[in-house]
Amino acid sequence: MSLFLLFLVVFVLIFLQAAIKIVNEYERAVVLRLGKFLAVKGPGIILLIPFIDTMRKIDLRIVALDVPPQEIITKDNVSIKVSAVVYFRVIDPEKAFLQVEDYYYATSQLAQTTLRSICGQADLDEILSEREKLNLKIQKILDADTEPWGVKVSKVEIKEIDLPEEMKRAMAKQAEAERERRAKVISADGEYQASRTLLEAAKIMGENPITLQLRYLQTLTEIATEKNSTIIFPLPVELLKPLTRISEKEEKK
Repeated sequence: MSLFLLFLVVFVLIFLQAAIKIVNEYERAVVLRLGKFLAVKGPGIILLIPFIDTMRKIDLRIVALDVPPQEIITKDNVSIKVSAVVYFRVIDPEKAFLQVEDYYYATSQLAQTTLRSICGQADLDEILSEREKLNLKIQKILDADTEPWGVKVSKVEIKEIDLPEEMKRAMAKQAEAERERRAKVISADGEYQASRTLLEAAKIMGENPITLQLRYLQTLTEIATEKNSTIIFPLPVELLKPLTRISEKEEKK
């Protein structure tokens, strides 16, 4: 009798282990009964009929899918390698289990082909300067194609763009030439503004000769303060005219 009780206890424990399942908060259980879809259950404790019901857990958390570097020929015939990362999650466990064999692998393959297709339709300059636009385009295509699988693609980011060495050198030369061009334009603009200022100053001095004399005296002051030495500087005749006029008036008296 004791052997029978022991057998019964072991049977009950095995039955309960097969019948009682625990589903985490971030999971859902897709239950099949005799091979036919029954329900999506969870989270918490769920009860199954052993040997009749089967279950598969589906993770609902966001998955970061790393898309390996893809060989791409751009619209302007430049060969590059582009890698990306795709963020997606399952929003319908029933579709993710019944409509596709492996939703993770299927999404990965679809992401690779879509990345090659979209980048292949763009020029190299567009890929380098308009990543956000390409990211949104890839995300919309992936989201629409994975919707029948119960998968939601929330974001796509182009991660790395690997250029050929000759293309890197050509771009470096182009950037250097552009910097030189900007420097020359800035220098020419500075010369133009300086010449306009000098022209205006010359006009003012021509209309008011006294300004030329004041400038002359200011230059003498600057030289005297900067260098402690004797400097012979020609004296303009205009500065002597007031003294000449005073002497002439005294002689007349």
